[in-house]
Amino acid sequence: MQKISELLAAARDQALPVVAGIDDERLGDPTPCSEYDVRALLSHLFQVVVNFQALAARQPTDFGEAPDVVSGDWRGAFARETERLVTAWDAPGAEDGVAGGMGLPARTVGLMVLGDLTVHAWDLARATGQDFVPDAAVVDEVGPALAALAPKAREGKVFGEPFPVQAGASAFEQVLAVTGRDPGWRSHRG
Repeated sequence: MQKISELLAAARDQALPVVAGIDDERLGDPTPCSEYDVRALLSHLFQVVVNFQALAARQPTDFGEAPDVVSGDWRGAFARETERLVTAWDAPGAEDGVAGGMGLPARTVGLMVLGDLTVHAWDLARATGQDFVPDAAVVDEVGPALAALAPKAREGKVFGEPFPVQAGASAFEQVLAVTGRDPGWRSHRG
């Protein structure tokens, strides 16, 4: 079983080129997350990355309204914060015991942020006309975890209803579908 920090490093490596490749003119474009445009989704993902650093260290979090982080060197800030995320989950004991207010095992909490980073990187890539191929080991770990969390996530309106996919859908298409996403979603701008 790979460490969460190793999986997060792999997911970060796939997400960074997507974030770096977002043109400012695309910030108002829609995303597969209907409640977010690109700017709002970037702010949400940034908030998740920062708060899950705190969860790894058993520190307080703030998941209130996400501040707009798209100013200054936001691409560089995202790279620095995702590096801090990897470091936080690499700390001794980060995967042990319980983390967060929901009383979940720390590894489950780590898999939650791994899922967010991976799925939202896909969202941003699709919204801005970029390619995204997730790391296979990440998909192998996050698929079963998100499927197990899906019923509670739907109750909390974090996931939409599962999107129907055809038999033979790839493991990542199944991950997207369990979160309520249409794996075939494309930006209207390409």
